[in-house]
Amino acid sequence: MSENERLNDRIGEYLIPRVDEYVFDELSDNYLAKAGITDILKDVPIPIKKTEMTGLTTLTIAKNMACIIGCDINFKYRDNYIEYIKRTFSAEFAKPLISEGVDEAASDNYEGACVLFRAAMLIDPDAKNAYFCYGRACKDAYENGEGEEYIGRFKAESLEAFEQTTLKDPSFDMGFYFLGFAYVNLGLYIKAKLTWDDFMKLSKEADLRDEVGQFLDKLVEPCKIEEGYNDVLSGRFQQGVDILSPYESDDRFNTWWPLWYYLGCAYKGLEDADEAEKHFLKALQFSPSNVDSMKELVELYKALGNDDKAEKYSNKIDLVMSNAALDREEKKAAEMPGLS
Repeated sequence: MSENERLNDRIGEYLIPRVDEYVFDELSDNYLAKAGITDILKDVPIPIKKTEMTGLTTLTIAKNMACIIGCDINFKYRDNYIEYIKRTFSAEFAKPLISEGVDEAASDNYEGACVLFRAAMLIDPDAKNAYFCYGRACKDAYENGEGEEYIGRFKAESLEAFEQTTLKDPSFDMGFYFLGFAYVNLGLYIKAKLTWDDFMKLSKEADLRDEVGQFLDKLVEPCKIEEGYNDVLSGRFQQGVDILSPYESDDRFNTWWPLWYYLGCAYKGLEDADEAEKHFLKALQFSPSNVDSMKELVELYKALGNDDKAEKYSNKIDLVMSNAALDREEKKAAEMPGLS
């Protein structure tokens, strides 16, 4: 992270309100000079917790700073706070933050744990445990949270944290264990298989190996289907049809709308309008509000000169999009009081 670099923050809006637990004041010039920190804290307000207004120490200052940047990773004085912490305590200050974060997560305070793990990662980007624990806390947060956007944001953050864990410590089996589940939850079955293959090479835990082995057995067919999807997306339409069409009669998989959607796209690519239409309509049977399938039908009917059907599905798209926007507004209105 370079100085003043702005970081992508998926979940900041849920954590930043915690900053209101603090007031800010500047340290005196005399104190800054004696402590040798004028260069980093001159005209920089420091956070003081409203419930701990007295007995300020270098430790409490550093802890408060860590909590602020954990809440808001793009806080105006983030780099000043990090420099103060590292100069006063070194990057080792991340370790007690991680320990405290583990305790918070054990008490079901998952967002509070995320604050501490985020701070630890900023202070010591090489703190491998911080990434893993952050991934676990985000996972627990979305599994126990509510709201489509909340769950989606924490789920994406959890996935990225586990990916970082495996990159920073390729010998750590549990990083691969949880990353595999994260990929499965997103329907990325080939990535899940490759990730769990790595886990099996690393782990000596019999129970976990047995669990993952059973999941790997179940992934054989989903990986084959995903291969078919990828063929279609890459323009290998006939190969996609060859792989995917046998699953049309397979009761284990033929209620997955993407199966029918990608077959529709493949037949469209092969210029077989009748089969394309049939498969897009089948996708809508299993996912009635699926806008992607509707858009394909609109394009197909326009090409066939069937303006009535094209208009029918254009109107359906408008209705679905309007209802989706209304649902988002209603959810936002319902959730806003909880953010204050």
